[in-house]
Amino acid sequence: MEQPVVKTLSNDIVIKEAITMLQEGRRVAMAVKGSSMYPFIIGGKESVELVSPQEPLKVGDVVLAWVNDTHYVIHRIIGIEGNQVSLMGDGNIRGVEHCPKDKVAAIAEYVISPKGKRRYLYTKGRMRFARMWRRLLPVRRWILAIYRRTLVKLNIVI
Repeated sequence: MEQPVVKTLSNDIVIKEAITMLQEGRRVAMAVKGSSMYPFIIGGKESVELVSPQEPLKVGDVVLAWVNDTHYVIHRIIGIEGNQVSLMGDGNIRGVEHCPKDKVAAIAEYVISPKGKRRYLYTKGRMRFARMWRRLLPVRRWILAIYRRTLVKLNIVI
């Protein structure tokens, strides 16, 4: 029996194709890697549904952005000053990235579970939790350690 051909594409190729689709007005589901968006998005398990930005960007939006002219990230907007956007992953304990507004390629609207269940990112409850989570930055390291060791292993999502 012949083995299926598996081809691995670089992130750059996949993201560029996704951006082309977004510019055509399509929605794009993209797998998320890493833990920079814990506890809101579980990298390696969940995906995000991206849409092209239609409204002005605002603090709290989760976006796909080209940062530092080097790479794309899916992080939350924590500040906007003039044309500059400041981003930080919810699962990060330090490190803020910056980019011009025109380098924000997409807004994540939904998180998609491995079973295909879609969760809207901007319900009142999730936005309240995101604001509270931001204020917990000084103790986030310990909360994330507990979260990763318990809730993620038990497949409990927020």
